[in-house]
Amino acid sequence: MSNNDTASAEAPIFSLQRVYVKDISFENPNAPEVFNRVGTPPKIEMNLGLSNRQVNDEHWEVSLKVAATTRDQESNDLLFEIEVEHAAVFFMQNIPAEHIPTLLAVDCPTILFPYTRQIVSQLTVDGGFMPFMLEPVNFRGIYENQLQQQTAEKEGATVQ
Repeated sequence: MSNNDTASAEAPIFSLQRVYVKDISFENPNAPEVFNRVGTPPKIEMNLGLSNRQVNDEHWEVSLKVAATTRDQESNDLLFEIEVEHAAVFFMQNIPAEHIPTLLAVDCPTILFPYTRQIVSQLTVDGGFMPFMLEPVNFRGIYENQLQQQTAEKEGATVQ
């Protein structure tokens, strides 16, 4: 085996294997009356969650959970409620261990998010509403903020 063969055998590999819906729910309990309301934009309460788990030595599942509730601003009536858990399996081979957390918290959800966004948008259209477009998410910024908070907490715990 030549040096080139050894280097390519040890090269890091990162790839998306599969994207799938784990759980999905759309509720439109006040239809068709809600469609007659015209006026102010709805109140929106939204939560986004991220989780991951190792499936085997070379595969990781990364999951985005989106929960959105929209209410009429005037009456506070529920317009629609969405809950989606959308996931993907990623293949990772020869990735240094210190890079895995960044891949799982930044790269994987950045790849998965546009698919999740499309599902949420399509659900609202199928429910009779205008497309609900999730705002872009800066997963790198979120991850770096979490690292800074953890560092600050560790330093605070050490000082006390």
